Amino acid sequence: MPITRSIFLAQTLALILAAPVWINGEERSHVTSEQITHAVQELQKFAQKQINENTLPGLAIAVVFQDKVVYAKGFGVRDVNTKASVDADTVFQLASLSKSIGSTVVAELVGEGKITWDSKLSVLDPTFEMFDPWVTREITIRDMYAHRSGLPAHAGDLLEDLGFTRAEILHRLRYQHPASSFRSHYAYTNFGITEGGVAAAKAYGLDWEKASEEKLYRPLGMTSAGSRYANFMARKNKALGHVLVDGKWVQKFKRNPDAQSPAGGVSSSVNDVAKWLRLQLGNGKFDGKQIVDEKALTETHQPNMLTGFSPFTGLPSFYGLGWNVSYDEQGRLRLNHSGAFALGAATLVNLVPAEQLGVVVLTNAYPIGIAEALGTTFVDTALYGKPTQDWFAIFKQAFSNPAAVGTVLGFDYSTPPASPGSALKNSAYLGKYTSDYFGEISVLEKDGGLAIVEGPSNKTFPMQHYDRDTFTYETAGENAVGRSGITFTIGPDGRATRVVVENLNVRGEGAFKRVADRK
Repeated sequence: MPITRSIFLAQTLALILAAPVWINGEERSHVTSEQITHAVQELQKFAQKQINENTLPGLAIAVVFQDKVVYAKGFGVRDVNTKASVDADTVFQLASLSKSIGSTVVAELVGEGKITWDSKLSVLDPTFEMFDPWVTREITIRDMYAHRSGLPAHAGDLLEDLGFTRAEILHRLRYQHPASSFRSHYAYTNFGITEGGVAAAKAYGLDWEKASEEKLYRPLGMTSAGSRYANFMARKNKALGHVLVDGKWVQKFKRNPDAQSPAGGVSSSVNDVAKWLRLQLGNGKFDGKQIVDEKALTETHQPNMLTGFSPFTGLPSFYGLGWNVSYDEQGRLRLNHSGAFALGAATLVNLVPAEQLGVVVLTNAYPIGIAEALGTTFVDTALYGKPTQDWFAIFKQAFSNPAAVGTVLGFDYSTPPASPGSALKNSAYLGKYTSDYFGEISVLEKDGGLAIVEGPSNKTFPMQHYDRDTFTYETAGENAVGRSGITFTIGPDGRATRVVVENLNVRGEGAFKRVADRK
């Protein structure tokens, strides 16, 4: 089964980030300004060290304490090609921090009174269906934002990679077999949250992007923030995503997350994210004005689903509504969320509401754990005077896990078989194949060999023969897993009747039947 970086992040980081401990069992008084000053000084040193050592191209950080932005600064470059510098107004793609920001938008809509967190999607968006009709009738906004819908982790993400629109992806979720019983298990799902956000906005006659602008960005004065990819690309002062190629940072990919905007499509600067942090820590109030209903916002910070236990303290961690939720050994609420694009972004927000303390770290490098290490080290230093763990080493090790880098854990196609069986003639494999979930694919002749064509934008990938009726191709996109297999089943007439595309077959949806030839 292919295990992608994003699945690893979602399942692991919340547990590590829930880990800060109560040193020596001592009861501590509230954090002082002096402690914050010391922690910021240390944070700045650590951040500059990452740039000096070329650990990543660029990053920006903001710290909020007692309703003030006490620090905001950029480091490094926005783009390794132009060498333009990052500052506190540089706009980054936030990736999954969009979930926490999006849940704030929904909280504002809930506060207006037309909906609640427990409003049913079947009422708000009658076009949406799940695999089970009973779940379709009962599922709510809360279920989607708590990742307890029964959908498998990252359902719909591969459809996005293939170029399907948001509407098409949400429609196709009705063909997605559940991974668990409704409300019984936590499974991180971008397009579940996307449907929850879209349905909430529909109650007010708004699309998601307009709701985000009208209900949150404009009232907070977040002038750099947007929920459309076009917003990000229009910014002159923006940090482009980078990946490592042969040990060097390269600006290679563009990541358009519009299809999953409520879950991953926000872009903003640390100066503007800091305004949102002040709103969170102020229980929905900003500059003396109640922007978001306190009760509706507080619900986002409460545990809804158990996600695991801290490897350091043994304490449980939870998912709230768009937030990772935990409590430290002093009983203080901790809120955090990471964001990551394998094509070049890694972000973190870490909040300690009881101390009126928050930090945001935005980077333009594919996820290697630096955002998490910086944010967690800062909070530890602010609370305890020093880090409770070597967070840089811990996150470096976590991100070096094979599951974190998109390795296919299953059949390894890197080594060819010693005596491969011959393929049939190309004509045996040519044709169109279909599945309910992924729609139609084609196998055609290209440059003397075979190629597979996937998705509505006709993404075409050359195929290489591996053994008998198995071929391989190099996957691409946010959820790429390297080389994957394509295996045909041959019918009695010597032609393929079925094909399984391995990287699309994580949950069994990657088996395609031949479309009958038209006569």
